[in-house]
Amino acid sequence: MIYIGNHLSASKGYMAMGKMATKLGGNTFAFFTRNPRGGKAKDIDEKDAESLMQYMADNNFGTLVAHAPYTMNLCSDKENIRKFALDMFIDDLKRMEYTPNQYYNFHPGSHVGQGVEKGSAFIIEALNAALPEAKTTTVLLETMAGKGSEIGRSFEELQYIIERVELSDRLGVCFDTCHTWDGGYDLENNLDGVLEEFDKIIGLERLKAIHLNDSMNDRGAHKDRHAKLGEGHIGIDTLTKVINHPLLQGKPFILETPNDDAGYAKEIAMVKKLNI
Repeated sequence: MIYIGNHLSASKGYMAMGKMATKLGGNTFAFFTRNPRGGKAKDIDEKDAESLMQYMADNNFGTLVAHAPYTMNLCSDKENIRKFALDMFIDDLKRMEYTPNQYYNFHPGSHVGQGVEKGSAFIIEALNAALPEAKTTTVLLETMAGKGSEIGRSFEELQYIIERVELSDRLGVCFDTCHTWDGGYDLENNLDGVLEEFDKIIGLERLKAIHLNDSMNDRGAHKDRHAKLGEGHIGIDTLTKVINHPLLQGKPFILETPNDDAGYAKEIAMVKKLNI
């Protein structure tokens, strides 16, 4: 069994997201902790958060996969941007405790020409500063496509960070199918081998969630352009293998495809049908 959902807007509140997920046919969902471009977060309604947790329990929801703002670059070459990112990160982890035992996913960041080693050092420093706030939350580093100076284009780059973080037991990985494909991993012909490589380098126990997306690009393009399921270069046959892989069952699958609500409802139904 897998849990399937999509990104929802937190602007209308926690319970509204839970009910919308159910309306679309999902049993998990992702949400941005604040505007995807950053800025001040909306005040939390504690009763609303508690109601969502009860709703999730009553409706057999899987773990939620919150997403950090895209502007949160922990390894920028500018100190003020890194501080802005770290302040958001710490605040978000405090806010996540209102919905305990969920996942908080983030893009590792772009080193902006400083090099992977220096950029990774900044990310490690930020994680060491922020993770004490993750009392029940597991923080997920996302596999990246390698666009520009993105860090996380390979399993090795993610593991380099993870193994140097003091509270690494609070870290996991979100496996994005589009990003991993664009990063050069052959999901089509060697999915078992890719997961075996992940296990050898990072450990499958850290693979906590999947972003299920097709890709507009050929494998290894390093471009990161998502496509609807079955309408890209990964293809529905390969995505069906991902959906049904025994090592990925029971994990939340989040759609980040270019869709409206009707499109997401259609894809959620499709994934359920394909999960045999």
